[in-house]
Amino acid sequence: MEKAGVPRPMVLQEARPLPPAPTFKGLRENGSREEIRCSRGDTAYPSGMPFRRPLFPPASWASPDGVVAVGGRPDPETLKAAYSQGIFPWPHEGVPLLWFSPDPRFALVPGEAHVSRSLRKEMRRGTFGIRADTAFREVIRGCSARPRPGQDGGTWITDEMIAGYTALHEEGLAHSIEAWRDGRLAGGLYGISLGGVFFGESMFAAEPNASKVAFATLLANLIHWKFTLLDCQAYTDHLASFGATEWRRSRFLAVLKRALRQPTRQGPWELELGPAAAAEALSSQS
Repeated sequence: MEKAGVPRPMVLQEARPLPPAPTFKGLRENGSREEIRCSRGDTAYPSGMPFRRPLFPPASWASPDGVVAVGGRPDPETLKAAYSQGIFPWPHEGVPLLWFSPDPRFALVPGEAHVSRSLRKEMRRGTFGIRADTAFREVIRGCSARPRPGQDGGTWITDEMIAGYTALHEEGLAHSIEAWRDGRLAGGLYGISLGGVFFGESMFAAEPNASKVAFATLLANLIHWKFTLLDCQAYTDHLASFGATEWRRSRFLAVLKRALRQPTRQGPWELELGPAAAAEALSSQS
């Protein structure tokens, strides 16, 4: 039942009519968008493109499925406006681009994270070298290509999404955390940094524990840099094992508003704690 006085999700410019709202769970497994290619064969958005004011309503107006708005494009300025309001894009096959602010929201305070003893032991072994921002496109492509349960060959990380996040990376706002072994990319994750918030987007592992070591190393550095919030978006067992919990949207938005007052740490990033040092730092709070 719709709440009285609360409008339906807003249709952004260039969008088609609003389709029936899909169920929130599982959307990210099957999302797909029509490919838009430039002359080089890849979608591309120039970083620093002229600002176009997006039409996002307050996140509190989201539908029961968490949909805030429909349509538009994931260009850099729209992405920045969305994330600063607690909204993120989540493509789904057969419908215009959907923008979400789910309730509950899965989130983690970095300083309250839990890293298991076995993972800290793996970090100390030095199996993987962890770097930041040296292979952003490879990481996002790796996340897009990895098969996931129920995905059936599709992916929500489309060329259009890759172009938007890559442009943000060029602005120093989107970052990749990479696990390397013997000169090869073994796994990693990417996300956006605004203020004291890291908005995690996706991760992949070509070798066991690669993305776990990358994520735990990121956590230690976020704590070292005094980040106050890590947005995990939707529940997964993997992130729950690190201490992420479901928050009411109102709590998430309040913490987000405060965290965005902190200066943004723009990239390219250089990690100050490697895996072994990160394990030591995390052991004091686990």
